[in-house]
Amino acid sequence: MPCRRGETVSSHILVVDDSSVMRSLLISTLDGLGDVQVTETGSGFEALRLLARKKFDLIITDINMPDINGLELVSFVKRHPVYQTIPLIIVTTERGVRDREKGIALGAQEYLIKPFDPKQLQALAAKYLVAGKERASRG
Repeated sequence: MPCRRGETVSSHILVVDDSSVMRSLLISTLDGLGDVQVTETGSGFEALRLLARKKFDLIITDINMPDINGLELVSFVKRHPVYQTIPLIIVTTERGVRDREKGIALGAQEYLIKPFDPKQLQALAAKYLVAGKERASRG
C-alpha cells in the first residue's frame, strides 16, 4: 500500500546504480513516498561501505555496475546476518529469464525491468518499508 505524501515513514533507502541519470530518476520516484531519506551511490563496492556505516530499510540496485555488480551485492546482503532482513529490489535492463531467476534465487524480493513504471516502484518500496516497520514494532 503506497504511503500518502506527508505521511511520516522515516525510512532510509540505499539506491545503487552506476548511472547518475538513473539514480536521479529513482530518487525522484521515491520522493513520492513522503518522509524517506535516500542515500545514493554509483558503485557496488561503495554500497558495501555504506552498509557498514548506516542502517537501511530497503536497497534498490542495478545489476550492471563496475567493481561489484548488483547480483554480487544481493548475495552479500542476504548471506550477512546483520543485513539479511533488508529487502532488495533489482531495477535493471537485463530482461533474461535467467537473470530474473538468479536475482530472486539470491534473495532479491523484486526484479523490475528498465524502463520501470514509477507507480509500481513506489508501491513496491512502500510495501517493503511498511512491512519492515511492522516487523520492527513487533520486536
